[in-house]
Amino acid sequence: MASATVVRGTAAAAALALLLAVPAHATPHESPATGADAAPRALPAPDMTGVWNVLRTVRRQGAPGAIARIDDRNTAHWAALGVADRRTGRAISNADRFRIGSVTKTFSAVVLLQLADEKKLKLDAPVNRYLPGLLPDNRITVRHVLSHRSGLYDYTNDMFARTVPGFEAVRGKVFTYRQLVNRSLSKPRTTKAGGAYSYSNTNFVVAGMLIEKLTGHSVRTEFRNRIFKPLNLRDTFYVHPGKKIPGRFARGYLTPDKAGAAFVDATEQTVSWAQSAGAVISTTQDLNTFLSALLGGKLTSRAQLAQMQRWVPAGGVQSYGLGLRRRDLSCGVSVYGHTGAVQGYYTYAFTSKDGRRSLAALANTSNNGTVLTSMRGTLESAFCGKKAKARHRAERVERYEDVAPAVPVHRNRD
Repeated sequence: MASATVVRGTAAAAALALLLAVPAHATPHESPATGADAAPRALPAPDMTGVWNVLRTVRRQGAPGAIARIDDRNTAHWAALGVADRRTGRAISNADRFRIGSVTKTFSAVVLLQLADEKKLKLDAPVNRYLPGLLPDNRITVRHVLSHRSGLYDYTNDMFARTVPGFEAVRGKVFTYRQLVNRSLSKPRTTKAGGAYSYSNTNFVVAGMLIEKLTGHSVRTEFRNRIFKPLNLRDTFYVHPGKKIPGRFARGYLTPDKAGAAFVDATEQTVSWAQSAGAVISTTQDLNTFLSALLGGKLTSRAQLAQMQRWVPAGGVQSYGLGLRRRDLSCGVSVYGHTGAVQGYYTYAFTSKDGRRSLAALANTSNNGTVLTSMRGTLESAFCGKKAKARHRAERVERYEDVAPAVPVHRNRD
């Protein structure tokens, strides 16, 4: 295990100044606080021993490696345990890039909220106003899509009903957005427009289509120009349809359906089955920078950030806004961000209400619900400190909200 705490010096102070520079879409004010989010709570010191214990647990449960980084104002803490590459035995590090899966959805939502700031989009307008004839119901709005209340069936349920064969069938394929949407539309809707939260990757495929139609540019270009460059995210990329992760990276390992079967190295894939719902590659540091900037009001106007935090129940101790989750921790603190599950990788990326403390954590395995459940503990240790309390084991497993929600998840890898 490697762990460290660093108080940043002059060079990092310059980077912090860059982060705090306000892009054209932002106001210099913090977002309004309402309801359960009314006032940011004073946070206890992070419990790095607790973080290390979580990483040790997930290693025992089957993850080849696990990392975590906490950025807390001018101080960075990190921990790393295990390997980035099972073949070579290279140790995993927070410098490694990895696939962030559904954390990509928050990036897509930010771009659409910026377009709303630019008066190019209305959240309560029908999707079909911008993409005529795409959806069978004119009542489905942009807001419904971004909050998973469109009722659009998640095509990944069928695509990955069998974990390894499903993945191998698509790992090299390149889909169009419309092909993915058509897979969804071949199935009945799960709820009426504006109904209850029902997680579906289809929603954020539609989000990608909206971005490209309204800007005339690719999702990659818009992510780069609106988020990656302004925040100086040097290790963050939208990679599609290329298969490789550039630079230094952690390999990702898929757990097969059959207990005891060998891991499948899932690192190289097009992620074309997800695209704007899950194709971003990043690092723990860059994810912390991104979420700190977002909740700190640096990426959208105050009004649009408030829209992003109009919550609907999403099961258990969490709610969903527009491409953003809120998790309520055992100590009464709420944190904001997203989880990400993509073949070979599980990611947690969350920040405090004011964006001043952020955590990003990764286990380089997937389809192992025990590992994903245990990874929640990094949030408790990062934001509740030594006051963290263990959640009841029966709490809903978050994999159901990222990839193939209807597919049973393996919990026998202890």
